[in-house]
Amino acid sequence: MTELATQIDIIATWIFRYLVMWLLLGTGLFLTVRFGLVQLRRLPEAFRAMVAQQSKGASGGVLSPFQAFMTALGASIGTGNIAGVAVAIITGGPGALFWIWVYGFVATAIKFSEAVLGVKYRVTKGDDVQCGPMYYLRDGLKSPALAWIYALVAGVAALTTTPFTQPNSIAVAVNHAWPSGTLELPMLGTVERTALITGLIVAVLTIAVIIGGIKSIGRAAEKLAPLKVGLYLIGGIIVIGTFANRLPHVFSLVFTEALSMRSLMGFGMFTAMRYGVARGIYANEAGYGTAAVAYGTAKTTDPSQQGLQAVMEVFIVSFVTATISAMTILVSGVAESSIAVGRNDPAFVTSTAAVATAFNLAIPTVGGWVVAFCAFLFGYTTLIGWAYYGEQFLEYILGRRVTTPYRWIYCLLIPFGAMLKPEVVWAWGDLMNALQVFPNVIGLIGLSGAAAAYAWNKTR
Repeated sequence: MTELATQIDIIATWIFRYLVMWLLLGTGLFLTVRFGLVQLRRLPEAFRAMVAQQSKGASGGVLSPFQAFMTALGASIGTGNIAGVAVAIITGGPGALFWIWVYGFVATAIKFSEAVLGVKYRVTKGDDVQCGPMYYLRDGLKSPALAWIYALVAGVAALTTTPFTQPNSIAVAVNHAWPSGTLELPMLGTVERTALITGLIVAVLTIAVIIGGIKSIGRAAEKLAPLKVGLYLIGGIIVIGTFANRLPHVFSLVFTEALSMRSLMGFGMFTAMRYGVARGIYANEAGYGTAAVAYGTAKTTDPSQQGLQAVMEVFIVSFVTATISAMTILVSGVAESSIAVGRNDPAFVTSTAAVATAFNLAIPTVGGWVVAFCAFLFGYTTLIGWAYYGEQFLEYILGRRVTTPYRWIYCLLIPFGAMLKPEVVWAWGDLMNALQVFPNVIGLIGLSGAAAAYAWNKTR
């Protein structure tokens, strides 16, 4: 890890370990209790809400409820579900998976609240919709200052994290399956040739969609999001089935390493919590406030429908895709091998390359390409979804004049993100995303009563 990445990681680690981790776990637990375990009590409704049709007379948004759900799901199931989870397991130990599950359970209540408040406090003008935490902080909590701070931090985060983290993990996966040597570039030094080519292709494909705005993004998401989840689920089941005899050992490791203060692998409970919760947050995005943007675009008169879709979104992210990534590198032995040899050993693999190695062990050659293709789909749908999030955040501060320059700058950063070192990219992503949590959580707690009315169906 470079000196810069080390310093950023130290700051991010401190913020997550002592502030964000406890804040989000506490907020999730508080909302879970206040909403009466809405994620369990209304789970059957949540399953039905996933495929709900647009109700007659629905208005206020620009996307169908299903398109809004797929946009949110596509944006949250990014390469963090592959690369980020792998980094969590190898850096924080097998116990990190347990804390991904723990946060995933309480995060469903956070996402429910964000989605409901996003719809309730959105501002619509014909076919134009403005939504996000800024609006429930301004109009619900009556705090324009906090709304402005959130928009600024979240806007900078969207512009300086997603165009780097997502193409970086895509490039790692493609280079693992198709290495093509290196080249020297001014200021950047030695970079992977595949990374540069991948970054340029992804940038072109991204601008092709986001230039058409949220309707174009919604149409792309409703086709690509189900495809990527289905493909990754099938591949993951094959890998886990291949090494099924190791499942008892792996589950034992997950629970003992998650709850032990004296880890045999050198991690311990707090390290597992730090990386598990951090990557859990990054994987499902609960607490970031982005759900308020995605679900706020839905044509609906019932905010609770989008809230229940948000519950299923977190379930799919935390208990399906993230679990597949973790289990494949654990049952295949890739994680234990990398942990044992250390970062300076040529046998050490992390990020997307670790998952690709696990898939290759079960499905030689083809497995690596499956992960590369899934990483592309994961990263691409997240890129186009977060591009819209960033637009909403920065438009709140600067107005519509920022939209076109923002879209081009966002896409121009993608090739650079593809060529950077993974450690720098993920450390910066942790730091920036942590900062946008604070103003959003203040709003969620302050407006929990308004969201609770929808959780208990008291608005009808």
